[in-house]
Amino acid sequence: MKRSIIYKLAAAFVAVTFTIGCSRSLGDAAETSQSYPPIYPDYPDCTIPVNIAPLNFRVRGVDGIKSDFKIDGNVILSVSGKKGLIDIPMKEWRKMLETAQGQKIEVEVSTWSNMHPNGIKYKPFDIFVSPDSIDAYVSYRLIEPGYETWKKMGIYQRELCSFAEKAIVENDVNDSGCLNCHSYRNYSPSTMMFHARGKGGGTVMYKDGKLKKINLATTGPKKQGVYPMWHPAGRYIAFSSNDTHQTFFGRKGNPIEVYDISSDLIIYDTETDSVITDPRFSETSRWETFPAWSPDGKYLYFCSADSCGMPLGRKDLHYDLLRVGFDASTGRMGETVDTIRSSALEGGSVSFPRISPDGKYLMYTLAENATFPIWHKEADLEVIRLSDNEIIDASLINSPECESYHSWSSSGRWVIFSSRRLDGRYTRLFIAHMDKDGEFGKPFLLPQSDPEHNMLRMKSYNIPELMRGEVKIEKSKLKDLFNDK
Repeated sequence: MKRSIIYKLAAAFVAVTFTIGCSRSLGDAAETSQSYPPIYPDYPDCTIPVNIAPLNFRVRGVDGIKSDFKIDGNVILSVSGKKGLIDIPMKEWRKMLETAQGQKIEVEVSTWSNMHPNGIKYKPFDIFVSPDSIDAYVSYRLIEPGYETWKKMGIYQRELCSFAEKAIVENDVNDSGCLNCHSYRNYSPSTMMFHARGKGGGTVMYKDGKLKKINLATTGPKKQGVYPMWHPAGRYIAFSSNDTHQTFFGRKGNPIEVYDISSDLIIYDTETDSVITDPRFSETSRWETFPAWSPDGKYLYFCSADSCGMPLGRKDLHYDLLRVGFDASTGRMGETVDTIRSSALEGGSVSFPRISPDGKYLMYTLAENATFPIWHKEADLEVIRLSDNEIIDASLINSPECESYHSWSSSGRWVIFSSRRLDGRYTRLFIAHMDKDGEFGKPFLLPQSDPEHNMLRMKSYNIPELMRGEVKIEKSKLKDLFNDK
């Protein structure tokens, strides 16, 4: 009883403080609507982390706008704005989320426009605030959504509790070459790697403040490393070695097909600077790609398909999902190869397998065919429960457009993924909650200070990777690394 009274008094005090601090001059709207407000981005009914940046939003085509944020019927925060923009103060937003964790925030929006000069109040919608926090940062590559050319690209990091974005590395350090395929050991910002293609290129290792560049194409079996994943124990990195090409199509359908004409598995030993191969995963009759370690490091998952003539045979190319045991003491793979998902039995083609940190779930991208689903409109995310290999319902996080790259949070409660659902052209980042029972919440677009930023930025987000903190690599050291040919 006493706790209830104290909570209500505290909520009332917070409500008064926030409202006075943030409200402007807009009063009550004269009209009411039984429809939800047409806000962008689509935040209604989403589940969000307790530490996420403010969900700023806009109603297009109006001037004045006001939004009341309520908990248990009490107005906790009131924000007004012009040109349809709700720009939520950071400090007040964070206080509200702390108060609301484990509860719903009711959002009531009113707008003023030429059509409704006296204002119209819309039906309120809910946002659920999960007490599950998300990792502090996400990193991604930004690049134009085409493969013909580029001028500037880089790998960037974004603080998720704010709107701050910084470059980890940009291609002005390597003569405007390509930068791609970053990977971290156990979400650590102090142990990462990425590829730099072109003049003076190589695979860049960053560990405990030290930089190192290696050329896998001149090491051991002389195979180029492409798609990487760092072993949880830190000594090894698994790569696929792919000979990748692309074809452009002018007819209706997927405009681009990115494909391999060969691909094998290799493992790089960071302690001995050597490359380990297995003849089973280097033969030409099968193609292996997209390696992914289990959280305990005892299994290596990967995609594999029978080789075929490409690109004409792309519709007959279907990748299975396999796994093989791994002995970290020797760097060798086990004898038994398990089939987790068979394309012959279940259809489709698998890419980008990722296992949740608790080892319970495996998420991958499923397309109709081929190996690189980025331009496959039909591509969706699918999730297997590894205890019984049953597919769980992931329909809530998919859309009619392509879903592709994805990664789990270190807690296993969140997934972040790339989707073209906004316009069919650019990939943007969406975040979705998964509860302890394996059920997903409605995903939400990565918040931006200006809600239109995602639409106005003419770049695609590739390979989102969550990290526990900020990567701090000095640009001068990167330049020295590439100047030392």
